[in-house]
Amino acid sequence: MIEIIEVKTKKDKRDFVDFPTRLYKDNDFYVHPLRGDEMGIFSPKKNVSFDECDIVFYLAKKDGVVVGRICGILQKVYNERTSTKRVRFGRFDFVDDVEVARALLTAVEEWAKSKGMDTIHGPLGFNDLEREGLLIQGYDRLATFEENYNFPYYKEHIEACGYEKEIDYIAARIELPEQTSDRVKKLSELVMKRYKLKIATAKNKSEYLKKYKDGIFEVLDEAYSDLYGVIPYNEKQKKSIIDQFKLVINIKYIISLLDENDRVVAFGFALPELAKAVKKSKGRLFPFGVFRILKVRNRGPVADFGLIGVRKEYKNKGVPAVMLNYIIEGAKEVGVTTIETNHTLEDNHSMLQLYKNFDNIEQHKRFRCFVKFLDKEKKN
Repeated sequence: MIEIIEVKTKKDKRDFVDFPTRLYKDNDFYVHPLRGDEMGIFSPKKNVSFDECDIVFYLAKKDGVVVGRICGILQKVYNERTSTKRVRFGRFDFVDDVEVARALLTAVEEWAKSKGMDTIHGPLGFNDLEREGLLIQGYDRLATFEENYNFPYYKEHIEACGYEKEIDYIAARIELPEQTSDRVKKLSELVMKRYKLKIATAKNKSEYLKKYKDGIFEVLDEAYSDLYGVIPYNEKQKKSIIDQFKLVINIKYIISLLDENDRVVAFGFALPELAKAVKKSKGRLFPFGVFRILKVRNRGPVADFGLIGVRKEYKNKGVPAVMLNYIIEGAKEVGVTTIETNHTLEDNHSMLQLYKNFDNIEQHKRFRCFVKFLDKEKKN
């Protein structure tokens, strides 16, 4: 018999966080999130998303042994912006048993109904910078630090529980050319000159963030406002995101463009490949995990592409191509030869078009968000 319990005690919280580590202990491709960050998701003091979300965590047990977990998220800001009544599911992991998956999803569905909601979708996190989507292609590829990984049976069991595709994310691997093409260089120079743009500079990372962080978040909120699952960041979330990324970001991987009035009009960044360092430490920073991360932060052959954000007034003026060029050139200076693109929504045509500038690109992963309508009339 499968028992569903709501996570309440310290032991429950440890079991929730550590269950995937046990489930994937012999898997070569799963990459742990940072355990300290995951332990903080239960605390309103550490997880700033409690300010705008109702959140519930469940464990599934069979014969007293944890066999699955799930998180339910009622993202109030997202629902208000989209005029929907949705609950997200995330951090969804389970053994190869459809009844375990069904019991966990049913628990979130009943919780959603109790909140007056009519739709469930996911996997999604508290915000757009968390891991999103269920892996449905690329099971034999190492996940990046920013990506979900799951066994192939997840998809089959989720669909058996009445869930269907809502949207897919695509991920690709790009082998960088030794030299940037003359065409791209000329385009970058032309765009910069025509629109009187310049590259943001600073003495170090701290000064960079102090000078430009507000403008960067303005750009991100504007550029991504219409995309699936995206919510604007409040002040607490901005601080939390900066605190999380300070350790791993390298200023060589960041580019911001300013207009003639020093307003940030575009922003983009990549991250050093953290997957292998984090995997080796099983998501623990101490005692050795932090040193492994610092070691790869400044040099390595692979970088994980983060995102590009461009103000709408500059979107169709060649600025995204300029951003991509500068990020890649900066990464190449620290030895990067390969870029992992991470998630790109399948309907984000402007971004997908950018990738066509590369000859050596392989679309090697696909992630899916599922949806289930609890109100049958809504589906029709």
